[in-house]
Amino acid sequence: MTTAPATPKLLLTVEEAAELLGIGRTTAFALIRTGALRSVRIGRLRRVRIADLNAYAETLSPAA
Repeated sequence: MTTAPATPKLLLTVEEAAELLGIGRTTAFALIRTGALRSVRIGRLRRVRIADLNAYAETLSPAA
């Protein structure tokens, strides 16, 4: 029996986005609140687009 390859998610929960960034949930929500990390609302749900996660990561400068 073969299974179809899983398609990647277009939207992540804040918890999933935080895990990918290696930060905590509270820190991720703080980044969203300040506008540093963009997100979308779908009803009562808050989601982070993969593109917005990558855009935020690009703004980070490496430590000196």
